[in-house]
Amino acid sequence: MHLQQFYRAKQRIATIIEKTRCVYSESLSRETGANIYLKLETEQPTGAFKLRGAANKIRGLTEHEKSKGVATFSTGNHGIAVAYVARQENIPATICISERVPTAKKKRLEELGAEVIVTGKSQDEAEEYCYSLPEVTVVPPFDDESVITGQGTIGIELMEQCPQVDHVVVPLSGGGLMSGVGTSLKKMNNAIRITGVSIDGAAVMHESIKQGSPVILPEKETLADSLLGGIGGKNTFTYEMTKHVMDESVLVGEKQISHGIKTLLDKHKMLVEGAAASGVGWILDHRIAKKENIVILITGNNIDVEMLDQL
Repeated sequence: MHLQQFYRAKQRIATIIEKTRCVYSESLSRETGANIYLKLETEQPTGAFKLRGAANKIRGLTEHEKSKGVATFSTGNHGIAVAYVARQENIPATICISERVPTAKKKRLEELGAEVIVTGKSQDEAEEYCYSLPEVTVVPPFDDESVITGQGTIGIELMEQCPQVDHVVVPLSGGGLMSGVGTSLKKMNNAIRITGVSIDGAAVMHESIKQGSPVILPEKETLADSLLGGIGGKNTFTYEMTKHVMDESVLVGEKQISHGIKTLLDKHKMLVEGAAASGVGWILDHRIAKKENIVILITGNNIDVEMLDQL
C-alpha cells in the first residue's frame, strides 16, 4: 500500500468520522516511567475505530453494489459501523453475529435499523452464513484493502498529534487495525515500534504467525469479546501485512484486561470495553523503556453493562 492511499481514505471518510484526540496520561506515565498517550477511538459516533474502515469501504462501492444492500459478519463493533454508515447512505444492512456477541451490541445494531441475524457460536460460523446470503455486497470486518486503509487513517492522525511517538500498542484480532495503522506509521517512520496485544487462549493471529500459516482456534469467554474471531483460512491481506509491520506480539489474561478497564475508569473516568483496555493492562504489567513515547490505541467503548458485574 502507498501512503497516498491512506490520505485518500482520510479525505473520503472525513465527513462521517471524528478526528479523535490523543491525550497524555499523567497517571500511566507516572506509574510506568514512560510518556504514555491514549488515542481515543471511543470518540467515534459508533464508539469504536471500526467506523473508519466501514466508511472507506462503503463509500468506495459502486452504485450497483450499494443498490444490492450491504452485509457483514462481526463480533459487534464492525457490524455497528456498517449499520451506521449504511443508514447514513440509505443502504439496507444485514449483520450476522454469533451467539457470543453481547446483548448491548445486538441492541445497538437493531437501533441503527439493521437486520440482525444471530447464527452459530463463533464469528467464523457467522461469516459462513453471511457469504451464503444472496445478492448482497459483503463488507468484510478486516481482511479487505479498503477496510485496512480506512483503519490506517488512525496512523496519519496519530503522527499529526504525537510526531515524537516511539512505540504504538495495538489490540490485535483479525489484524485489520494492525495492518492499517502499522503500515501507515512504518511508511512515515520505520523506526516506530509496533506491539500487538491479543487474548491469552484465543489469540488466532498470534498463533497463526507463530505456526507459519492461518490457524483456527475455539473462542472463549472473555472480557475482551471484540478480540475474538478467526483470520480466515484464505486470508488475503492481514496475515502477511501483520507479519511485516508488527515488531512484537504479546498476550494478556483476564486479570490484566480487568486491570486495564478499572484503571481507565479510575484514573481517566473512561468506561471502555475489554479489547480497548488490553493495551493498558499489558503496559501496567510489563517493564517498558523509561522515557519512551508510547501511544496506546483505545479502540472502543461498547461494553455490555452486564459485564461490569464480572469486574
